[in-house]
Amino acid sequence: MFVLDTNTLIYFFKGAGRVAENLLAVVPAEVAIPAVALYELEVGADSSNLGRRRRKELDRFAAAISVLPFDQRSAKAAAELRLALERQGEGIGPLDTLIAGTVLAHGGILVTHNTKEFRRVPALRIVDWF
Repeated sequence: MFVLDTNTLIYFFKGAGRVAENLLAVVPAEVAIPAVALYELEVGADSSNLGRRRRKELDRFAAAISVLPFDQRSAKAAAELRLALERQGEGIGPLDTLIAGTVLAHGGILVTHNTKEFRRVPALRIVDWF
């Protein structure tokens, strides 16, 4: 399963890079977004100058794919990840930690353009569709 990071979704909505092309080549049942990424997109949609248009795009997209919950397994994976990275002096942002924990807990492949940050996460499979 491909799990889309927030920046990948932003590029999709803006038509940037090759994100749309790559996304449309995958069966929708094989695509998901973490609830944390949906949260970030909700904030962006509500604060966007494009208002209603962004809201409609986001609502349509979220209805078409799975949203992975930040559940007990995700919380445990994120907590373990945060502590391990901080011990190594390689911490990543708090929301990125939650996203990575969710992807790890659900056995997905993270689709992100933020490869520099997420490469620090051991065992996290990543791909860049940009």
